[in-house]
Amino acid sequence: MLRAMEIAGDPLLGLAERRLGWLENRQRVLAQNIANADTPGFQPSDLRDFAAVLAGQGAGVGLARTDARHLAPNGGPPGARRDRLAHERTPDGNAVSLDQQAMKVAETDTAHALAINLYRRYAAMYRTALGRTG
Repeated sequence: MLRAMEIAGDPLLGLAERRLGWLENRQRVLAQNIANADTPGFQPSDLRDFAAVLAGQGAGVGLARTDARHLAPNGGPPGARRDRLAHERTPDGNAVSLDQQAMKVAETDTAHALAINLYRRYAAMYRTALGRTG
């Protein structure tokens, strides 16, 4: 198995890891939206685009959790914000559209599969370059 220290510091693998982390956080936010589809007044959230995160747009100083008993801001992962594209509302004020959330989950799943595949192939190239086959 390829050891992490052999490829540590590689910018492409670092970028792939950041992308995978962002995708994991997005799945968590979307799952929370779907779980609250029947909660009166619930507003769906989403993460900023990954490209915007890389460019540092919207980066600021966030709240620090200095104690494990502190609540996480907005009840979600860092970077989650209200989804401004949520236009439909039910009479109870809920703005979750299950169709939109399902499309976003599918997009995120596809992007995750692509990122994992690229990561594995890049790591395989390292193994080949190092003369290792397993």
